[in-house]
Amino acid sequence: MANTIEVKVPDIGHDNVPVIEVLVKAGDTVEKEQSLITLESDKATMEVPSSAAGVVKELKLKVGDEVSEGAVIVVLEVAGGAAAATPAPTPKAEAPKAAAPAPAPAASPAPTAAGASGRTPDVECKLVVLGSGPGGYTAAFRAADLGVDTVLVERYASLGGVCLNVGCIPSKALLHAAAVIDEAEAMAAHGVSFGAPKLDLDKLRGFKEKVVGQLTGGLAGMAKARKVRTVQGTGTFVSPNELEVQTNDGVKLIRFENAIIAAGSQSVKLGMFPWDDERILDSTRALEMKDVPKKLLVVGGGIIGLEMATVYAALGSEVTVVEFMDQIIPGADADLIKPLAKRLGSRLKGIHLKTKVISAKATKKGIEVGYEGDSIPETTLFDRVLVSVGRSPNGGKIGAEKAGVAVTDRGFINVDTQMRTNVPHIYAIGDLVGQPMLAHKATHEAHVAAEVVAGLKSHFDARVIPSVAFTNPEIAWVGVTEREAKEKGLKVGVGKFPWAASGRAIGIDRTEGFTKLIFDEETHRIVGGGIVGVNAGDLISELALAIEMGSEAADIALTIHPHPTLGESVGMAAEVYEGTITDLYIPKKK
Repeated sequence: MANTIEVKVPDIGHDNVPVIEVLVKAGDTVEKEQSLITLESDKATMEVPSSAAGVVKELKLKVGDEVSEGAVIVVLEVAGGAAAATPAPTPKAEAPKAAAPAPAPAASPAPTAAGASGRTPDVECKLVVLGSGPGGYTAAFRAADLGVDTVLVERYASLGGVCLNVGCIPSKALLHAAAVIDEAEAMAAHGVSFGAPKLDLDKLRGFKEKVVGQLTGGLAGMAKARKVRTVQGTGTFVSPNELEVQTNDGVKLIRFENAIIAAGSQSVKLGMFPWDDERILDSTRALEMKDVPKKLLVVGGGIIGLEMATVYAALGSEVTVVEFMDQIIPGADADLIKPLAKRLGSRLKGIHLKTKVISAKATKKGIEVGYEGDSIPETTLFDRVLVSVGRSPNGGKIGAEKAGVAVTDRGFINVDTQMRTNVPHIYAIGDLVGQPMLAHKATHEAHVAAEVVAGLKSHFDARVIPSVAFTNPEIAWVGVTEREAKEKGLKVGVGKFPWAASGRAIGIDRTEGFTKLIFDEETHRIVGGGIVGVNAGDLISELALAIEMGSEAADIALTIHPHPTLGESVGMAAEVYEGTITDLYIPKKK
């Protein structure tokens, strides 16, 4: 006898994540774990699978909807006895807790592992770490410090993975150059003129590469000092205790007792774009800085897209941004975004929200694009197009099934709080274990995995993980957002200090920012906060620490912050909430 159940969105680590693709329709027969919809946050895409097999009786979502945990995806007609769908969460009256990173989407049943190859290994070790990004090299170094014989496998010629080689670090070097150009231009209004900047692209690339080389070279030195053996090449599992690495000298077989998978993620490549044309850029190609295009289209208004838009606009490109959602950087509160949107509005050709690219054709004159949406750009021909619509994990590209490790359709790997996969001696960390896809999350997970391998009782239990957009101005936030609190019915209060009242901000003529703290109304403990303005990414750490320590508003307000600094705006925001602020006049409510 058939009955119906609701299939709902599980805990995805964020609220208001947009639906970018619906993979089923009414009347379809679906299997358990079959993907139903695709979601896209500012850092990654993910597919949500069905919790049961059945027939789709009703589809509850459409492309463009924003969903959170508990949202109904479909109504399924299932055979009797099928497992019930995930129940919708109920708002709680107690103080809200900031979300820990979400587990990856439900994995398919564990595959049957391959048998041992029977070959003589080229390398044997207690631990192999696959990938040397911030998570991978941290895991390898921590394990070695604890006396574990460790081998580190990396596909790039230098250690550091995507982040150090073609991601976080080179982009920040270029963003520094962009910030100096903007500051030099701004000083003209204060009586100091430097003239128009003269761009030597070769030297700028050289500066970026020097920064990368200094950090990656340092990693190589630390690996050697710790006696961590490194193998350059692309690694894939061939059995639960063997990893095959394709190197320049042929295939090498590594036999291990434990493994930590730190294989990261890659840019999502939408099929409508001609990727064989070098004028179509992902973040890696964009950082190569082969030229400064006269006209650049950035597809995606998330963190990575806007950071690169900031760089190219400062270097002289006419930049157009197209974003599918109704806000750039969808994960942040709308008030944090406004100062950035206003500043970018005067520096970019345009930011077009609720709009998407539906076609892209390579021609001799450039890339010809077509649009659909509420705000159609006037320009359709671009010299280059940067596609920045998130990242997808590499879990499905490493032969994990041969090791018996369960991987989702999208490439995520589920782990427990000790970072163990379903195979007890194999661990996974970083981007491929779920949101948020951030280097600083990966490094802390790496410590846990390495310590567990070494026999320590370690668990990953971070309450909050901060996010930063290194745009100009920077945007940073951590913990519960105002929007999230409102949607969940959480009773919170806000203390906001405008930088227009900050002596330091006035002195550097950057008063567009503000600092916002969010407190639980019952306990007065801080549960979230956001900062927009110069160096917001450096300032957000105090808020993260305050949340981890369970600080109350008075704890922050009574902590003496140095004056005049941007950091004292944190204490001032707490004073605003407490009603003790003297640097502003806020009439008391009657």
